[in-house]
Amino acid sequence: MQKIFLTFFYSGLSSKAPGTVGTIAALPVGLIVLYYLDVSTLFLLTIFITIVGVIEINKYEKKTKIHDDKSIVIDEVAGMWLALVIVANSLNIYTIFLSFFLFRLFDIYKPSFIGRIDRARKGGLSVMGDDLVAGMLAGFLSAIIWNYGLVYIV
Repeated sequence: MQKIFLTFFYSGLSSKAPGTVGTIAALPVGLIVLYYLDVSTLFLLTIFITIVGVIEINKYEKKTKIHDDKSIVIDEVAGMWLALVIVANSLNIYTIFLSFFLFRLFDIYKPSFIGRIDRARKGGLSVMGDDLVAGMLAGFLSAIIWNYGLVYIV
């Protein structure tokens, strides 16, 4: 059960770009929750998987002695869902794509304090923390770009 959760239904076991595959797997689930339920439900689910994620990653790292195993993508799920929560009021194909793109960019390159969060300590908090900050920044930046007309769609 732990493996299913941490790899988000095995999407993290992809041999190529498991973080991106995990993020892609998270998108339809998050969008379904937004469509059929509401933004507060997705926000609560994000909090829930973050708390459980920190606990389960700590157990996994203690057992395996591997920090931030590439197959663990529950952190990408939480980060992507947080970005969707932030852009939910202006959700459309462009903000979804922009949020996804910016989240992956911030998660891969870990600019500024995002990288420091990941390097500051070991364990579930650092694994989840950098992705949550990347998701928050991706969501805010997507909302700003979309709502202030910084993107012109031809």
